[in-house]
Amino acid sequence: MNLNHLPSKIELALHQAQNYLSNHTKGLDLVSQNNHQKVLAAFQKSGISTYHLSGTTGYGLGDSGRENLDNIVADIMGTEKAMIRHQFVSGTHAISSALFGLLRPGDHFLSVTGMPYDTLQKVIGLKETNIGSLKEFGIDFDHIPLDKNSEIQLDLLAGAVKPNTKLFILQRSRGYEWRNAVTIAQIEAFTGYAREKYPYIKIFVDNCYGELVEEREPGDVGADLMAGSLIKNLGGTLAPAGGYIAGREELVELAANRFAAPGLGTGIGATLDHLRLLYQGLFLSPLTVREALKSAVFSSVFWQSLGFDVHPEPAAVRSDTIQAVRLGSKEKMIAFCQGLQKGSPIDSHVLPLPAPMPGYSDEVIMAGGTFIQGATSEFSADGPIREPYVAYMQGGISFDYVKLANILAALNLSEKGFLA
Repeated sequence: MNLNHLPSKIELALHQAQNYLSNHTKGLDLVSQNNHQKVLAAFQKSGISTYHLSGTTGYGLGDSGRENLDNIVADIMGTEKAMIRHQFVSGTHAISSALFGLLRPGDHFLSVTGMPYDTLQKVIGLKETNIGSLKEFGIDFDHIPLDKNSEIQLDLLAGAVKPNTKLFILQRSRGYEWRNAVTIAQIEAFTGYAREKYPYIKIFVDNCYGELVEEREPGDVGADLMAGSLIKNLGGTLAPAGGYIAGREELVELAANRFAAPGLGTGIGATLDHLRLLYQGLFLSPLTVREALKSAVFSSVFWQSLGFDVHPEPAAVRSDTIQAVRLGSKEKMIAFCQGLQKGSPIDSHVLPLPAPMPGYSDEVIMAGGTFIQGATSEFSADGPIREPYVAYMQGGISFDYVKLANILAALNLSEKGFLA
């Protein structure tokens, strides 16, 4: 494809997106600068040295590199304690460990940000009775949808809270929904209200895609526990795998006992050869998050200029790194993802197709030739094959890379006659 002579429609959209971005990056740069200073201060507070970068084997007893990495994450997340482990297979795994650690048979928990993300629904046991789900353990669940403005409906809490309600959960990102991400200000307002009305109910935040997007984290505004993935924001595109849990010390230990075994908690677990990448990725994460946010703003303007509905719109306040584009048909969605794939450094020759995915009810199409499998921090686009056929772009190891991928996606749509 010749990128020097673009169709006029794509050329105009590119020009508009670049002009918009050049005038709307000061806020993103400031947040990134402040978060980078916060991360640097956490490293310096823990006195990190080269010997902390070498891992352990076997049981991993006395691993000072692991312990100091936990301390750094706790400082960044505004919490008492944290555990960051490459053995977490996904963000859902970390969240599942937290939920099973906190809840007991007969308990009830309540999502106040609508239905949780698809993979977590299987953990809860909503769509089918999965062996080992929370439902099978006799743990009950309900949810309150966000209102039309993506606000938490505090007035509905009284009718949803039960005598056995032990936990509120909030999902920060939009997931596969056409809605705003939940902001730190919203989480702060909710925790203040919940502390006054229901001081005995703990508050958990699914923090995936939200880390370092704003200057504060859920731990800074009163959340008891949170969890997320390292192949998203906090891994800085270098973490080869893993996730984290952060919060009140006793709650992190409960989650750690579920992750490892009762009595083992956070004091065990070999780090092998991963520590340097985890440290380095964490240090770089404010910068890669900034690139992802710049990429998302660019993509929003670009696809809106091409006539597609986008969410969030260019000027919207952002609290996650996801940009949604409504394609409107299965064929356009496939063409969009296949075009993005052509701009990937890995598997650029591969054509993504819809396929079943573990944890999802619908077929899912995924684009993104990443160095680390499934690393949405590098750049990817995916979505379930269902109406209204929305592709969700995440991450961006560099803005220029994402810009090129967007152009290739637009060219692929144009060649197939899908651009008016």
